Amino acid sequence: MKLGAFSISLGVKNLAASQAFYEKLGFSVYAGNIDHNYLIMKNGETLVGLFQGMFDGTMLTFNPGWDQSAGNVDPFDDVWDIRDRLRDAGVEITQEQGGEEGPGSFVVIDPDGNPILIDQHR
Repeated sequence: MKLGAFSISLGVKNLAASQAFYEKLGFSVYAGNIDHNYLIMKNGETLVGLFQGMFDGTMLTFNPGWDQSAGNVDPFDDVWDIRDRLRDAGVEITQEQGGEEGPGSFVVIDPDGNPILIDQHR
């Protein structure tokens, strides 16, 4: 199963303070918009998403169809095919969004309670 680009998504209390901290670690703003309460920070091939007021805690994120630079990958495993394969394997699917084709997302929870977002943009 090809899950695509990987990042860690952090629920933060103060987006500007988090941005300043990660910039000290060598990250720079790669995507997002502080006015929309989220930034994607990048350092080499490492991505960290900062999200204020959108969710609590930490979430692993995979983006089918993208490489680490948000470039399209083809072929790729479609988000809905991944969902169906996981469901068939007995994994509970939560927070599903989107239609049955194209962009969409869902969340699974690992055995330790860690949320994993599978989020396809194309």
